Amino acid sequence: MDMASLKDIRPVRNGAPSRKPPAGGALNAVERACRFIEAKVAEGERFTLAELGAHCGLSPWHLQRQFRRVMGVSPHDYADQHRLARFRDELQQGEGVAAATYGAGYGSSSRVYERADGLIGMTPATYAKGGKGAEIAYGTAASPLGRLLAAATARGICFVGFGDSDAMLERALKANFPAADSIRRDDRELGVALDRLLAHLAGKEPHVDLPLDIRATAFQRRVWQELQRIPLGETRSYGEIARSMGNPGASRAVGRACATNPVPLIVPCHRAQGQNGALTGYRWGIKRKAALLERESETISRKKIL
Repeated sequence: MDMASLKDIRPVRNGAPSRKPPAGGALNAVERACRFIEAKVAEGERFTLAELGAHCGLSPWHLQRQFRRVMGVSPHDYADQHRLARFRDELQQGEGVAAATYGAGYGSSSRVYERADGLIGMTPATYAKGGKGAEIAYGTAASPLGRLLAAATARGICFVGFGDSDAMLERALKANFPAADSIRRDDRELGVALDRLLAHLAGKEPHVDLPLDIRATAFQRRVWQELQRIPLGETRSYGEIARSMGNPGASRAVGRACATNPVPLIVPCHRAQGQNGALTGYRWGIKRKAALLERESETISRKKIL
């Protein structure tokens, strides 16, 4: 960190800079933090929370709390998003994995494999080839809501969808994974997953506990985790979900995260609604969303009677 950034900060007492936050309050401080983080990632440099707090004129703890409240993610997660985006850009521009690793500021190849493999759903080498090498199997079955498709890699379920025909669902799957090395039908291999999903639809399993292989930003992960916390038979508005994440202004972003959920039922995005109970959008159709909520309500009612 350059000395110019620190020249107007007097000695720290108990870990907090003695000067007041910059004009504009917390929002201005968080904006400064974002620019600082983006600059550090662009330079391939690391930073500490203490350095970030000193740059913004807030204690590390207070900045962390304000940053999460405004942005919905921690400074660490925000940096990870930008670092991963830089890593992907360098791969797509033809850089080798090693060059992209250090260009994006990852300290070691093991670190980038740990982060990128979890966030982009495949190893960096596979991603560098445009996703080639990913092998996906899928199966379909009849369900109360039409045809049901589940797809998986060797790591876990990567896609779930409803439709009026297998052909439509197969097209949707291929559109989500255009560079997969292979997409093959194997109803037997996906039999267990389909059975679990159907049991959930029948009200026999309150949750679908299956391993997942899904790509997500830090914000999407937080939204999807909040969705999984909504009890069977209940709903939350996008605004309520945003507030539960400590980011009350992010209701639209919550809606977008719901719309991009690749594994409905497992991550129950149908339990998210607009204000005043409006069903709003659902990738697989509003009628299916309404039917899912009605079935869950009936399941809860039956359990109360028993």
